[in-house]
Amino acid sequence: MSNRMINILVPVISIILGLLVGAVVMLISDYNPITGYTALWNGIFGDSYVIGETIRQISPYILAGLAVAFAYRTGLFNIGVEGQLIVGWFAAAYVGMAFDLPKIIHLPLALLAAALAGALWGLVPGILRATLKVHEVIVTIMMNYIALHVVNALIKTISGGGFKTERIKETASLRSEFLSNLTDYSTLHYGIFVALAMVVVMWFILEKTKTGFELKSVGFNDNASKYAGMSVNKNIVMAMVISGAFAGLGGAMEALGTFGNMSSMGGFTGIGFDGIAVALLGANTPLGVIFGASLFGSLKYGANNMPNEAGIPVEIVSIIIALVIFFVACGYIIRVGLERLRNKKEAK
Repeated sequence: MSNRMINILVPVISIILGLLVGAVVMLISDYNPITGYTALWNGIFGDSYVIGETIRQISPYILAGLAVAFAYRTGLFNIGVEGQLIVGWFAAAYVGMAFDLPKIIHLPLALLAAALAGALWGLVPGILRATLKVHEVIVTIMMNYIALHVVNALIKTISGGGFKTERIKETASLRSEFLSNLTDYSTLHYGIFVALAMVVVMWFILEKTKTGFELKSVGFNDNASKYAGMSVNKNIVMAMVISGAFAGLGGAMEALGTFGNMSSMGGFTGIGFDGIAVALLGANTPLGVIFGASLFGSLKYGANNMPNEAGIPVEIVSIIIALVIFFVACGYIIRVGLERLRNKKEAK
């Protein structure tokens, strides 16, 4: 069994185990797992409308996963993707509603604003890690809450005491009449193409540029990188800034595509936190993130059909999704088991 085969089997086994234990939970709770998973399947692939909505749900997960994966590949753990996504959402919504510009300028400007806002939110923990050695996990967790409350205050300010921004101008929208009609009037928009383009951007930066080589080198061994003449502090800051930019674009998907505005939030969206599991499932690779995001986006949207079609309470649906995430997080244990199995076969 090759290492490549193990890399493929680990996430597959993780998903299967999560679904199997989820079936046990449904049985214990007196619900039919076959009916439940049939409802889940129909909620993902039942017709063109739900397929469109599922793809739309996948877009921000791809970008959140890229943000986590990029930081991880450079030796950092960015738990602040949620906050970076929130400020990116607000920046895109504000630029989208505040300016009257041609679409060829307005839409790229709104996307750029979201990326810059996320990058700025990643800059602070990057600087603190590089200069004062403050662990980025601690800083990014705190900055999630700062982002949530600052953005809520800004929404209240610009809306004159209201709880949501004005709708963005049509010239800043990612909405697509063609894609909507193709999927029976779903909210599918061009954001999926932006997300896939960012997958290519991440791959290109890490694999084809000198900057990417330095970023990965610092992540592997900062002392060796410093000895080789690389600026460790500069690369730490740059890694967090690029990671934050990916997260900010994830917020733009919601502002410019799905909702067309931003409302005050009582809590986190969860997309940024799920991005951690997406990146883990995708082995922190650009292509892997697509598959990880597809799984989580599908589960999140398709699970909404389980209470409607199968009568399974939302609490149990949440448990099933959490079980999949749990087994994905336990992928290292599965990997060790597979490697031991391979070593035993080779010894024989």
